[in-house]
Amino acid sequence: MVRRLVFAILIFAFCSTYAQDATVSPYSAFGIGDMRSVRTVENQMMGGLGMYGDSIHLHLNNPAALGMLGVTAFGVGGSHSELRVETFSDQQNTSVTNIDYLALAFPIKMQRAGLTFGLKPFSSVGFDIENQTVNDTGVPVNTLYTGEGGVNQVFLTFGFRLMPQLYLGATVNHYFGRLEYARSQVTEGVAFGTLDERISDVRGFDFNYGLIYTPKVTDKHTLFTSLRVHTQGNLTSENQQRIASFVPLTGRDIESIDVNLDRDLLRFTEIRIPTTYTVGLGYGEDKHWFVGAEYSMQKFSDFQNRFLEIEGSEYEDASSYALGGFYVPDYTSLDSYFSRVTYRAGVRLDNTGFVVNDKPLSNYGITFGMGLPLGRDVTGTSTFSNVNVGFELGRRGTTMNNLVRESYFKLSLGISFNSKWFLKRTIN
Repeated sequence: MVRRLVFAILIFAFCSTYAQDATVSPYSAFGIGDMRSVRTVENQMMGGLGMYGDSIHLHLNNPAALGMLGVTAFGVGGSHSELRVETFSDQQNTSVTNIDYLALAFPIKMQRAGLTFGLKPFSSVGFDIENQTVNDTGVPVNTLYTGEGGVNQVFLTFGFRLMPQLYLGATVNHYFGRLEYARSQVTEGVAFGTLDERISDVRGFDFNYGLIYTPKVTDKHTLFTSLRVHTQGNLTSENQQRIASFVPLTGRDIESIDVNLDRDLLRFTEIRIPTTYTVGLGYGEDKHWFVGAEYSMQKFSDFQNRFLEIEGSEYEDASSYALGGFYVPDYTSLDSYFSRVTYRAGVRLDNTGFVVNDKPLSNYGITFGMGLPLGRDVTGTSTFSNVNVGFELGRRGTTMNNLVRESYFKLSLGISFNSKWFLKRTIN
């Protein structure tokens, strides 16, 4: 009963958080917002690697890792980010706190097949951009762009061991959410301002396939290879548009018209998110250390969102590089708690695929963190449950071409509870 109550509280808190803005980045104005690429805290702290799996942790990115699962794993993760947003002449500080994922994984057959389901964000929108210009007659014009909302992702994953050291898996993702954009403009000396408000309700499916091959190189050492294919997402957007005039001092509407989108075939549009391919290679010693690298590529130049196109934005092919690993001094130690701690670190470099004012938008980060065991039972055996704390220092964008540069510090916290629920008892 207590477990069910805790689970219900976490779900309520999670869904409440999703109703709030999960980003404050001006770059969330492009595409369908900040693409979150949520991973468990354990994977985030290794530069975002998605290739490593084990028997006690759930996995959000590589479905093949579920074939290794040996216990039921319930995971929840959240983060707090401190950001410094800079232009060529100004800067300001802000922050945002999110719950990032909620998932439950359990073995169907111990270390042979497993199932995961859960909820996580896919993209977030939250921006407030003011642009001051002059028109052809030299009169000042003030334009304000605002946006909020996002797209969330419910997923169901199945993974299994096809043969010794070869694991396969697949995930089906269902997307849902609402994006709200507004553009208001006020011209000096003109009594009324103009408003263009657009709303998109987004729905759709896609799939994620994974493969992990872990041949033994020596008695102690294992080679890790992985391949992931996240198929093209063809999301459907049901759209609304409203044009209005308003009083600048009060914001009160004077006249409002709902645009006939059916006439221009814009009532229902497609949001096309191209396929992503990821390959990985790593090497390590079981329960002691691991180091690996991954490369991802996406033909993001094919991205399409006709209804919410933003002036000054273009798309190019995206890519990502990640390098990371972990180290456990001695997971069997009875004398030293810190010898059983998992220490993780990594780096990553992303070419996001967004081109704003003719400048490609890049993002890089340095990650590090610890996995803290929650204790042992009365027999001295590890309970496997753990708390994962992670840190990330990064930078996105540039101050060139009238853009903004975001420098951020991110603190992540993930809790993984493990038990032998769903496992058939062989001895009473």
